[in-house]
Order: sequence, then structure tokens, then C-alpha cells
Amino acid sequence: MIESNKVKKILYGGDYNPEQWPEDTWEEDMRLLKLAHIDTVTLNVFSWAMLQPAEDIYCFDKLDKIMEMVTRHGMKVCLATSTGAHPAWMARKYPDILRVDEHGLRRKFGSRHNSCPNSPTYRKYAVALATKLAKRYQSYDNIVAWHVSNEYGGECYCENCERAFRKWLKDKYQTIEAVNEAWDTAFWGHTFYDFEDIVVPNMLSEHFGQNDRTNFQGISLDYKRFNSESILNAYRLEYDALHAVTPDIPITTNLMGTYQPLDYQMWAKYMDFISWDNYPAYNATPEEAAMRHDLMRGLKQGKPWALMEQTPSVTNWHPYNALKRPGVMRLWSYQAVAHGADTVMFFQMKRSIGACEKYHGAVIDHAGHENTRVFREVASLGAELEKIGSLTLGARSNAKAAIVFDWDNWWATDYSAGPTVRLKYCDEIFHYYKAFSNLNISVDLISVEDDLTPYSLVIAPVLYMVKPGHDERIRQFVKAGGRFVTTFFSGYVNDHDLVTVGGYPGKLRDILGIWVEEEDALPEDMHNSFTWQGTSYPAVLLCDLLHTEGAEALCTYEHDFYAGMPVLTRNHFGQGYAYYVATCSNTEFYHRFVGDLCTESGITPILHTREHIEVTERTNDNGTFLFLLNHGTQSHTVTLNRAGVDLLTDREYQTGDNLILAAKDVAIIRTAL
Repeated sequence: MIESNKVKKILYGGDYNPEQWPEDTWEEDMRLLKLAHIDTVTLNVFSWAMLQPAEDIYCFDKLDKIMEMVTRHGMKVCLATSTGAHPAWMARKYPDILRVDEHGLRRKFGSRHNSCPNSPTYRKYAVALATKLAKRYQSYDNIVAWHVSNEYGGECYCENCERAFRKWLKDKYQTIEAVNEAWDTAFWGHTFYDFEDIVVPNMLSEHFGQNDRTNFQGISLDYKRFNSESILNAYRLEYDALHAVTPDIPITTNLMGTYQPLDYQMWAKYMDFISWDNYPAYNATPEEAAMRHDLMRGLKQGKPWALMEQTPSVTNWHPYNALKRPGVMRLWSYQAVAHGADTVMFFQMKRSIGACEKYHGAVIDHAGHENTRVFREVASLGAELEKIGSLTLGARSNAKAAIVFDWDNWWATDYSAGPTVRLKYCDEIFHYYKAFSNLNISVDLISVEDDLTPYSLVIAPVLYMVKPGHDERIRQFVKAGGRFVTTFFSGYVNDHDLVTVGGYPGKLRDILGIWVEEEDALPEDMHNSFTWQGTSYPAVLLCDLLHTEGAEALCTYEHDFYAGMPVLTRNHFGQGYAYYVATCSNTEFYHRFVGDLCTESGITPILHTREHIEVTERTNDNGTFLFLLNHGTQSHTVTLNRAGVDLLTDREYQTGDNLILAAKDVAIIRTAL
């Protein structure tokens, strides 16, 4: 949430790039944006070349005109720092700013995400520009947020990064002996004698295949951490520069959901509020976008966040750039609000005429007028958001269930030399998330550092890496009466990706009451099976062969030489229970299993509905808001379990009333405090 007294409603708008157009078109843009009920524009995202045409020359004339114009028209501004792509002169004069790729090739000027985060040149000029922007526009009271750079990402393997990596390692490990121990460099005779022996892990050293396979997981894992922190530190330099001049303006940068290279849980500590860009594929399921929304919400312990970008119609970079069907833009916008967004923003306000995003959707199309389907839909949604006003701002979910999501676990499982290339960390998270979503049960996505005490049920799929202290938090949670679930390939390694010897699942063994002897990786055309509560389910992907040590076996494998060995176990530990799921199964199993766990934990659905109806709940001082979203292609009737008023239609409902929800329609029921 953008916590500011300047924000009185859900902010509505997005990226606007008038510098790409003749000035005599700007006033018409303003007319159209006002007609669409747009109240906020993100400016200056990629203007570094315009603002600094030479090393010692800054030119703010055009941005001054743009700021004056949008202010005169009553627009709020999310002002970007423009540092997402450096100017051509900088690359020519200071080639150290150019990234080196995984093959050791230095890039030339072009594209974006093109600056080395450890380049002294980049850091110097990025901070200088941020400082000048803050000083020049600090008096504008319509700036609601600073937007640093844009969609940070990528990796660099240059000499700057290699030197910085060595320093990072010295700070972390202190001695070269500690590095050798952490990375198990006795393997293959990789012992380092000096920090100067260490090189970046890429296709010239440890990596092979498509750069996602590595000979030394410890080295590559630490480089992932280092790269994420390097880019974060570049962001933090700009953050500090802006905050020093404008301490009352909140600062963010737009994240990208389940983006693997950057540890967003670490990044969130240095962001005043979370913002992210939502671009699901045309055939994505509603639960996929919902999970990413909730992951972003969880970065700030459930606080509301900002939807910084989405397309009003078509995304230009997907393999199939299908249009959003009528009603879908509105539906997906409200889905974001239902999961915690206090803004609805688009990329972009006006379609560009050249380069790679000229066919990406916009509020103002190439036709240049308001007589388009997309414009009418945008304007209609804008009117609704004005009607809702400030009612839902700051509203939060009150989940009693949580799923653990951890970037280090994601990196480590991706890098793991076995047991199967088919194991995808996010897929295993999604199996459980989808079950909660389909049951209409609120769930938080949390980090391994978060407090577990607010929850009755915590599920940590593929908790391959157990970081220091996490096992003890789990242990105390279960002892106090919580229910904890983890799965195959959990508890195998420490935070250096070194195996915890003595039997899997390592430090979780006493909590779960089991030990795992082997794991069988099943090819795509193979499966085992198990029967639980009278129903047969497939066992696919991985099958752990385990033995109980106090746990109860709830069901067993039915085939192969390990027939009769446990698949699902439950261990009574303290006042609570710990479950282990030794294999991957199908949607029906996860739905039933999660449903039973929630019943045991005293967690009930928000509302019982039919398939395709998504239900969420947010609460603030204005009341509780029940969001009903119909993702299906037919109307559905929903029987309400509470009285309230629909914010969108003003219709009053009593407990037990039926609400008819048309295909792609939305209802927001405000209940009394």
C-alpha cells in the first residue's frame, strides 16, 4: 500500500511516455485519460538518454513541461528514476558499465537490464540522476511514490562482479578455509588457496548445458545470492539518495512475481511498499495469477501492495498474444484488488509507434480516440473505482494457513544434480496453493524467517534446504499445537547445500518421526499409486522410500519393490501433528488432503461456491469485504452466508440470499463491522 495522505482511493492509471510524442498531442492525451477516469501516471521510466545527453549535461526541460501539464490536470504521479537503461554515450565512454553474459561475452549497447550492478560508472551516474530528480521535483505535492529503475533482473559475470564476488565471500566467510568447507572443494580437487583463485561460475567455469546445470552447487548458489544482493545494493543507493531529499515520499520498484533470479523476500526489507507487474498468459488459470498476488502480498507480512503494471488488452511478448476477452481486464483487475492491491495500473497509457512494444495494449490505441472497446472498458472500470473510493484501502486478509516459499530453496532445487530434471519448485508450491484457492480458504505465502504463531496450519513443500533456526521454529510451532506438512526432497541439505548426514530429512527427522532411505525418480511415462481414505491416487515424479520412527503410516505404495512402504505419514509431536507426503500426486488428492487438514485445524472456507467462483476476503476499519469473481463462461448462483451491500451495484443482501454472478462478473459485498 502507498501509505500517504495523498491517496484517497484506489489509484488508477499507469505508464505514460509523452516524451515519445509531439507536444501538440499531449493535451488530447490528457482529455482522453481524464475521460477514462485515470488519476495517476507513472512518468520518466526510460528517459535517461533525454535527461542526461552527455556526461556533464542534464536537461530537464521536457520533463518539467510534462510534470507541469499532468499537475495542472490534477494527476498524481509515480515518478521513476529512468535508470533501467543507460545512455549510449555512457556505454561508449565507460565500457565497464556493460554486462558480461554467462558465456563470457561482453554486451554492446542495447536492450535494457544492460548495466552491470557493480560498475562504478553505473552506480555513480544512477545515484547522481536520482539525486537531481529528487531535488528538482521535491516541491510537487502530487508525487505519491518514487519508482526506482524498472523491473530489475538478469545477471552479470564481468570483472567488476568477479572482484565484488570475492569481497562478498570474504565478508561472509572471513577465511578461504571456511569457503572450501562450505563448498566442499575437496571434491574434484577444487581447493582454493586464495580468494584470488575464485572465478565467477558461468559457462567458462562451473556451468554447463543451458547455464542451469552446475558442477558445484555451493559456488553457483552463493553467486545467485551475490547477484541478487548486488542488484539490490544498486537499488538501495538510489533509494538512499531519494530518501535523503524526500523522506516523506514512499519508494518502490516494480517486481515480477515468481521471478527466479532475485530474492524478493530480501528485497522487500528495503522497499516502502511492494509493487509488481502482472502479465499472465492468455491460457493461465486464475489460481496462477492469484498465487503470485499472494506471494507479493506476503513479502510485507500481508500488507496491501500496488499493481504497478498489467495490460488493458494484449501482451506483446507472449508466444500467442491473444486479446483479453470482454470483461477479463475488469475481472483480473478486481482479482488483484481481492488479493491485496490498493492500485490498478496499466502499461501503458498510449501505444508507442516503434520498437518491440508497439503492439502491446494501451488505454489510448493507435486509433487515437475513445471509440474503442478497450477504452470503454477502461473508462467503465475507472468509474467503478471512483465509486468505491477509499473504502477498501489498507484492508488485509486474516489467513490461518500458510505456505512457505523460499528463493534459496528454489535456487538450490533447480541447481541440484538429481534426482530429476522434472522437479520444479514453483509447481510443487502451486499444487497446495491451488487446493486452498479452490476450497475458498485464505492462505498466506510466507518466508522461512516469518513468525509461524499466527497460523494453525503451515505447509512447506520441497523444503530441501533447512536454514539455521528454521527447524527450531517449526519444532516449537508443532509442539504448541500447530499442524505442519512437508514433502519429498525435504530436509536434505543445510544453507550451503551440503547434505545433512545421518538420514533424511535431517533436522526435521524428529518432528516428522520418519527417515528416508532412498528416492525413486519416475520418468514421465511411469507412476506408482496409493489408496487413501478409500480412493486410489497416482504417485508420480518422485517416490521417497521411508521408514517410520514413531509416525503413523496413513497409506502405502501399491506397486514395485517398495510396495507397502509409507506414502503419507502423521507424527504426534508435542500438542500438534507433523505430516510427510512422500510423493507427488494429482489435483484431487491435494484438494482432499488440504481440505482435511483445514478441518482438523479449525479453518473453514470463506464461502462455499461452485467451480470457477473465486472468493477472497479483506478487512479494515470500514468493514469486511467479500470478493466474488466468476472466472467461468456461465452465470453461477452463490448463496451468501452473511448480510451486506454490493459496492458495485448498491444491492442489499441478507444472510441466505442468492446472488447471481454472470460470466466474468464481480461482486464486492461489504459487511458490517
